[in-house]
Amino acid sequence: MQAAAIQTAEWGDHHLWQWQGWNCHWRVCGPTDGQPILLLHGFGASSGHWRHCAPHLVDLGWRVYGLDLLGFGALDQPSRPLDNRIWGLQVSAFLNQVVGSPAVLVGNSLGALTALTAAVLTPSRIRAVVAAPLPDPALLRKPPQRQVPWQRRWQRRLLWLVLHVLPLELIVPLIARTPLLKVGLQGAYLRPVGRDRELLRLIAVPARRPTAAGALRGMSLGMGCRPWRFTAPELLQRLQSPMLLIWGRQDRFIPLAIGEKVASENLRLDLAVINECGHCPHDETPEQFLDVMLNWLDRNLG
Repeated sequence: MQAAAIQTAEWGDHHLWQWQGWNCHWRVCGPTDGQPILLLHGFGASSGHWRHCAPHLVDLGWRVYGLDLLGFGALDQPSRPLDNRIWGLQVSAFLNQVVGSPAVLVGNSLGALTALTAAVLTPSRIRAVVAAPLPDPALLRKPPQRQVPWQRRWQRRLLWLVLHVLPLELIVPLIARTPLLKVGLQGAYLRPVGRDRELLRLIAVPARRPTAAGALRGMSLGMGCRPWRFTAPELLQRLQSPMLLIWGRQDRFIPLAIGEKVASENLRLDLAVINECGHCPHDETPEQFLDVMLNWLDRNLG
């Protein structure tokens, strides 16, 4: 039996890959001649979060890749500003240098926004995008009026000041080492997660590293200051690949109404809703998630 057949957060064969001087952790399993599919995790998680999906995809003949986005999981945690542009470039480079052929991108939450970004940056490398779900505060805002450079500089400086006044070096370890982590994680799930020790460990271990607070500060600064052209509304306008949105009906982090709004404004997208499910359909209801995704891929990729 292949290692992938066991549903644990340690699925696949693990490797390191150097990208722009950073150590990047990735994993792979499945037949070498299988169609490649790249799984991208959400905020605070890692490639191990696909523990329930990767084995089933391998059984169906897919070549399954998982990548830890820069700042998460077993990766380096730089304190530099990070946003979906950087993660999209990381994914594009991974597809070029490691995967080597066009792939299906599947992302949960932040991973979905990253998949969308990569599909816009390198459309020739992406066969389709599955976003489960698609997060971005910009989906609720009107396009901003053009700002003069000095306004953007002062906004960036103000955000930098706020983020450096916040004692994240105290807050992050407090959350990671106390029941507050379980409370926050429960918000992403409809089912109880208190006894899922593997899930709790998967989220807690990276957050307990001494570089976690600096990485969080860099992500907050990067995402808060990114250009409008790299927000989801603008990226959707430039997308060429087919795209499926998958939403949990009981998602408390990103309500279904946002997914319905996105689908109504972008008629080239498809929206599928999974009942009795929260923010992580791939981990909470993996069978339904895979049924929806694979049926859609069959219809759209042939």
